[in-house]
Amino acid sequence: QVQLAESGGGSVQAGGSLRLSCAVSGYGYTSRCVGWIRQAPGKEREGVAQINIDGVTKYADSVKGRFTISQDKAVHTLYLQMNNLKPEDTAMYYCATDQSFCPMHALVLGRVNYWGQGTQVTVSS
Repeated sequence: QVQLAESGGGSVQAGGSLRLSCAVSGYGYTSRCVGWIRQAPGKEREGVAQINIDGVTKYADSVKGRFTISQDKAVHTLYLQMNNLKPEDTAMYYCATDQSFCPMHALVLGRVNYWGQGTQVTVSS
């Protein structure tokens, strides 16, 4: 099993920054592609960013140039640095992984094996 625990969310003004963290435990962390998914009220879940085992990253078009995903495998932690936040970034943010696919692709396929409890990000104008 894999367990994930997000932290670092909060409320900020538009243009501000937040850094989310996700502590990961369980089988095969270093062999998995991990990432971040968000969901705003009344909207579908959206893949935000992911990083594969080789460090190759992928971002949603809506966050490119503003968000950066990274990880420190030595301490089993995933990060999401969010800069120049916009009100439309307001959502619950989840870190996630899947046994077979990177999270953004797994989401498109309708499957994500493991989720955290989420951390709320609220951006005011």
